[in-house]
Amino acid sequence: MLFVYLPLKKRRFVMQDLILSATEKTAIIHGNLHVSYSQVHANIRHTAQRFSLQPGERVVVIGENRPAWAYAFYSVWMHRGIAVPVDYQSSAHDVVHVLTDCRPSLIFASDQSIALVHEALALSGGTIPVLMMDDMADAQSAPSEWIDLRPDLNQTAVLIYTSGTTGSPKGVMLSYRNIFTNLRAVVDEIPILTREQTILMLLPLHHIFPLLGTLIASFYSGATIAIAPSMVSDDIIATLQRCKVTVIIGVPRLYAAIRKGVMDKVNQSAMARLLFRLARRINQPRFSKVVFGAVHRKFGGHLHFLVSGGAALPADVAGDFRTLGFDLLEGYGMTEAAPMITFTRPRQLVPGSPGQVVPFAQVEIRNGEIAVKGPNVMQGYWNRPDETQQVLRDGWLYTGDLGFVDERNYLFVTGRKKEIIVLSNGKNINPAVIEDQLMAAMPGIKEVGVFQHADALHAVVVPDAAPLPQGLEDVHAYLKEHLFKPYNLQVPPYRRVLNFTLIDGELPKTKLGKVKRFELPELMVKLIVDEITEQQPSQMSAECQLITKYLADEKQCVVRPSHHIEMDLGLDSLDKIGLQVFIDNTFGVALQPEELVRFASIDELSRYVAENRSRMKAEKVDWPSIIREKVHLSMPKTWVTAHLFTKLSKFFFSVYFQYRSKGQEHLPEGACIIAPNHQSFFDGLFVTSNLGIRQVGQTYFYAKEKHVKGRLLKFFANRNNIIVMDLNKDLKESIQKMAEVLRRKKKLVIFPEGTRSVNGSLGDFKKTFAILSRELNIPIVPVLINGAVDALPKGSHFPRPFKKITIEYLQPVYPDNHTYDSLAELVQERIRQQMNRANRA
Repeated sequence: MLFVYLPLKKRRFVMQDLILSATEKTAIIHGNLHVSYSQVHANIRHTAQRFSLQPGERVVVIGENRPAWAYAFYSVWMHRGIAVPVDYQSSAHDVVHVLTDCRPSLIFASDQSIALVHEALALSGGTIPVLMMDDMADAQSAPSEWIDLRPDLNQTAVLIYTSGTTGSPKGVMLSYRNIFTNLRAVVDEIPILTREQTILMLLPLHHIFPLLGTLIASFYSGATIAIAPSMVSDDIIATLQRCKVTVIIGVPRLYAAIRKGVMDKVNQSAMARLLFRLARRINQPRFSKVVFGAVHRKFGGHLHFLVSGGAALPADVAGDFRTLGFDLLEGYGMTEAAPMITFTRPRQLVPGSPGQVVPFAQVEIRNGEIAVKGPNVMQGYWNRPDETQQVLRDGWLYTGDLGFVDERNYLFVTGRKKEIIVLSNGKNINPAVIEDQLMAAMPGIKEVGVFQHADALHAVVVPDAAPLPQGLEDVHAYLKEHLFKPYNLQVPPYRRVLNFTLIDGELPKTKLGKVKRFELPELMVKLIVDEITEQQPSQMSAECQLITKYLADEKQCVVRPSHHIEMDLGLDSLDKIGLQVFIDNTFGVALQPEELVRFASIDELSRYVAENRSRMKAEKVDWPSIIREKVHLSMPKTWVTAHLFTKLSKFFFSVYFQYRSKGQEHLPEGACIIAPNHQSFFDGLFVTSNLGIRQVGQTYFYAKEKHVKGRLLKFFANRNNIIVMDLNKDLKESIQKMAEVLRRKKKLVIFPEGTRSVNGSLGDFKKTFAILSRELNIPIVPVLINGAVDALPKGSHFPRPFKKITIEYLQPVYPDNHTYDSLAELVQERIRQQMNRANRA
């Protein structure tokens, strides 16, 4: 579906000067310094006269926010050069990367950043000229006419280096057309900035959001910029009051901190709490401004708009500001869109949404991902054509964000595509959703970050001591009992957070407040070393030591006596069988898998084992003995309907899809395991529809009992080579039944991934099929299913016609001397390699 903002009036795109004409109106206030627009023009011209530059050459501008930064930046544009803003708080190695990547002809540095520049130049071996921006200001006289800044719209204006949360930072090339598109949105179409406004400059100008929002848009509209002397709260408040600031552009962390300070005072008074609830119910800005007049006066008394961007604004923060009588406007965008994609119109706030599509842009939701097209979309990444093609396709910028648009055309961003966690069972987890649920469930946590560890969900938690019970000694145990345990009990198993780590301080973030998720696993590993030492083996019973060591070896993670085998360690059905057999062999205690989960902890399980054991000798799981055990199995009868249905399926697939299969000659005579990757509901039929009648009669499937309910379905399964098994109740018996099918020289189709892929990529291969192959000396035939995910994606109801689907039987893999794990990995790698070859062809 396409979502486009259409302005009420069609207007021709008009090129205007990038700076208000030379007048005596105040352009910048910096402490006691007041600079007029006339002086701004003079200082830019004065700075530009100190160097020469060819059009298209790059100039690095590095320094803290100050008037001289603006003069240096615009002087580059006077020469039709490309400005490259760089964070003055970067490491020297980060600066080296920028210098070697864009190869600038000149560097502008401030007094505070010059040492960093010299260090970077020494590391890079460069000899780039450096100009001190603080020496370039203060022209003695204004020019007779203002600066002409009307460049070619298609020219590259700035090169903004992204934060590089994965891999090295990339230079985003933004043209003047990209910039003017955003200026039209915030100045002409959504009039946030006018000549009468005074905007507070807080955020560092090397980011495109404050660069465009506080500097370029202010100069374009003729607004006044107020620069706070520092980020200290007293200096910010003093600037708001002294300069009569009307607009603040900030990030969610700023507004969350302001809101906390205000709400702490509101909550100290019963009357204030009552008025706050009343204001929320009335929901009228005029009423709120009267009731909370003291709050508005504290912030200068002139604020018209608060603008938030750079990261998602929590809905409760936006709602509370609205209740207090402030118009908090949220935008959504990215550097590659210069940066705006959506924005909230004044008095049209919808908490949780960053607004509607900005003028001139188009947005589509493609397979859940937000894609944008328009004159605001970047030219590409500097010197990175391959990475440009990954995100820019047919003029559409694929943002990497997931989201949806409601019936009023408001966008809602639900997470990052790259941050979606895909578990080995194929389940997709959006960590942001779980984080929101945990934060809403308990006021005792300030922040939480969820990530994947050892095929399960792990959380890093920053606790908030204030709402927790006074004198609480074990915060970890309290949160486990009152937050994570209730949460885990009400969500499906795959969404459970099986372990968590507490930290002091805050989660690692970018300077605009986005959590650096890629750093969470490393942070957890550092902290978990301390957690391991909390429980020394000498403090455990002998039984507990054996069981925890067994589980730690199996799950490759830290195991504690307090852990629950399912809620904390995430043992699946096969893991429970292994633990069941281990306890039986080691201690002589017979427990069924469903009984294991009833113990609240490994410590409790160990005490039960200690009380009932008849021996204690550590032994591994004896799969050969398990598979050799005899089991009664009534084989399904193959009716003629099975053959008829298979042939009809082949005819349907050939007509409806571009369907073909090859490699059937690789199927050996007699018993074998057919192991396809899993992409769609039709995969079983895709695999068998091209087999001969005899082969179809010899090929069996297994189905989970939960999928074959009702007499009719069970009747159909029993006459079409489908063996129904209850994997959760008795996986041991189910494996034994599979072994019996193979002993009878039949072929057995097993999908090693266990569940369908969402995007076609391979998931982890469970080793059940490898155990059967190894112990029965049965070959495995890997099968590549390619294209089925496009024909019938997970969650869709109707197959898409004419999609290309290929089924390819690969050369058999024999168990030989492989272990279970190496055999499973070999089959998976064979399918992966063939998939890569097919996709490259």
